[in-house]
Amino acid sequence: MANKKRINFIITGALIAAVYAGLTYLSNIFGLAYGPIQLRVSEVLTLLPAFTPAAIPGLTIGCFIANIGSFNMLDMIFGSFATLIAAVATYLLKDIKFKKVPLLSMLSPVIANAVIIGAEIAYFFLPEGAGVYGFLISALEVGISELIVCVGFGIPFYLIVKKYRIFERKHFKA
Repeated sequence: MANKKRINFIITGALIAAVYAGLTYLSNIFGLAYGPIQLRVSEVLTLLPAFTPAAIPGLTIGCFIANIGSFNMLDMIFGSFATLIAAVATYLLKDIKFKKVPLLSMLSPVIANAVIIGAEIAYFFLPEGAGVYGFLISALEVGISELIVCVGFGIPFYLIVKKYRIFERKHFKA
């Protein structure tokens, strides 16, 4: 029985990774996947650790695969790290709810990406001397983009996943 549970965990994580990468590449068709202002549809999936811990490795691996499309090793490393931090925080904060919605969980990816990706952009891609202001502008751009997806689209997404009990069904137990 424990082996079946482990297999389900791996399959669930792999499916989440594949969907995350696929949705990111879809976002890239419209120029929304990479850069300081990005509206990756896939970022709405960062709420899945509120339903299953299998989403933590799934999102991290999916982000790494998706960031291969940026052709930027720094983005593969820092983006995946930001996603890992956000996914763990989302999982840990899942039980703190406001009006039955885990808003703090939804803010985890916003904060992690604003700080980590904002710092990556400011340090590696802005001209020397941009300093703190460069970081603040980059963090704000990334944070607003994440807020739109993770909270704006995230609340309806969360409510739909919860309503239909997608991760509570027997075949999705991780």
